[in-house]
Amino acid sequence: MSTLNVPPIPLSPRDDAMQLHRAFKGFGCDTSAIINILAHRDATQRAYLQQEYSAMYSEDLLKRLSSELSGKLENAVLLWMHDPAGRDAIILKQTLTVAKNLEAATEVICSRTPSQLQYLRQIYHTKFGIYLDHDIERNASGDHKKILLAYVSTPRHEGPEVNREMAENDAMVLYKAGEKKLGTDEKTFVQIFSQRSAAQLAAINHFYHGKYGHSLKKAIKNETSGNFAHALLTIVQCAESPAKYFAKVLRKAMKGLGTDDTKLLRVIVTRSEIDLHYIKAEYLKKYKKTLNDAVHSETSGHYRAFLLSLLGPKQ
Repeated sequence: MSTLNVPPIPLSPRDDAMQLHRAFKGFGCDTSAIINILAHRDATQRAYLQQEYSAMYSEDLLKRLSSELSGKLENAVLLWMHDPAGRDAIILKQTLTVAKNLEAATEVICSRTPSQLQYLRQIYHTKFGIYLDHDIERNASGDHKKILLAYVSTPRHEGPEVNREMAENDAMVLYKAGEKKLGTDEKTFVQIFSQRSAAQLAAINHFYHGKYGHSLKKAIKNETSGNFAHALLTIVQCAESPAKYFAKVLRKAMKGLGTDDTKLLRVIVTRSEIDLHYIKAEYLKKYKKTLNDAVHSETSGHYRAFLLSLLGPKQ
């Protein structure tokens, strides 16, 4: 469920474009006005606004925003302006080929649904003229590369149906491939984790716990490491509850000395129109503090105002 707070009767894209143009004029821009408009428009409205702005002022709105804003606020707003698939494509291009942040690329790929991934691959190729699989092939390695390639390209069922017998058998197969033997049969993990639906994986985890006394998550931590472990853990945790998974990611971004703003803004911006409402509920339940309060204490200025606008009212 989205946290996006769109006005009941929003202004027309033309009115929005005029207000933004006014906010850009003069010495320094009216950043609050920019936030008040952009943080309260959904993906379709933002797309229309960009078209209208370009038609009215013969100028690319994203380029103008980039020249008017700076720092973390600029990064957050520019990411927000894209539709979800386009945004994911940009994040993946950046994290795979420029920043070489394979942890972030893994988070995005392994937390998306099969239909989201299918569309993302099309958009990636349209935007960059290269296949996502090629960039994964070039920039990842070993078992990590194998799971990412298998995960983006294998069709999986998205419904809630579960084959209990198959799930019980898979739990046993994974135990034999991992904890039961000396060394780990990574190929089996790649195969099951890339081919089974989210509901099926959640059932496998349930049977694994029942049979062997601890979760599949613990087995993954014992048997694998690095980015490969991160991919498997992301897949199994998102199969159980994407909201719980992202609540943990946000906590990690804000915990300890300093804040991982790249991670913080990426999760808030990418989940705002999907399930941020549920993530907020999970965060409060697990950490006894609202996500709004946590973000408020870790950020400042217009950047804080923008993220809090996307988060919506406190629960």
